[in-house]
This record gives sequence, structure tokens and C-alpha cells, in this order.
Amino acid sequence: MTLVRFISADGSEVQEVEAPAGARLLDVAQANGQPLEGTCEGQMACSTCHVIVDKEDFAKLPEASEMEEDLLDLAASVTRWSRLSCQIYLPQGLARLTVRMPDESRNMQGR
Repeated sequence: MTLVRFISADGSEVQEVEAPAGARLLDVAQANGQPLEGTCEGQMACSTCHVIVDKEDFAKLPEASEMEEDLLDLAASVTRWSRLSCQIYLPQGLARLTVRMPDESRNMQGR
């Protein structure tokens, strides 16, 4: 199990939940009421599931694909540690993962 810490954009709220290895971060977030829309349902056609991974946890995740990197270039409030939560599957042995919600999101599908 991985302890996932969700931090609100302004840092005022922290929610900790446990999730099994192999779980998709977007699904974990949505099941726990986090404000990640995931408009394209994981097809990498929007950036409404953009999260900012804690810099200490970032290297513990598999690298982003070139397609994910390209889409992140268009995301709002992107940082060096930004990822699409629909592309993060919790790896076996990951003890904890901390992510922050961005200040804003941009829907690339225009819905």
C-alpha cells in the first residue's frame, strides 16, 4: 500500500489515503473527492488531471512519456514536477506519494 497525500492548491488542506500498488492516481484522487476532473478519462487529450508531485517523490515514479510531456507544456500552472495523474500508476514498493493540486486547470478539449 502507498500512503498518498493530497495537498490543496493553497496548502490549507491535506488528505491522506492508502492505495494499492498498481492503482491509477487519478482514480484514487477522484474516489477521495479531490478536484481532478479527468475530462478525457485518461486518454491524454486534456490536462484536467494535472498534479504537482512533491520534488522528493518525483524521481520515485516512472518517467513521463513524450506525449505526456507535450501535453504538460500546454497545462496551466505547470512546474518542473508536474505530471498527469491519469498516467501515474502507483509502483510496487512506493511507501508514500505527495501531490499538490495546481492553482488552475485548462481543458484542452474545450468542453
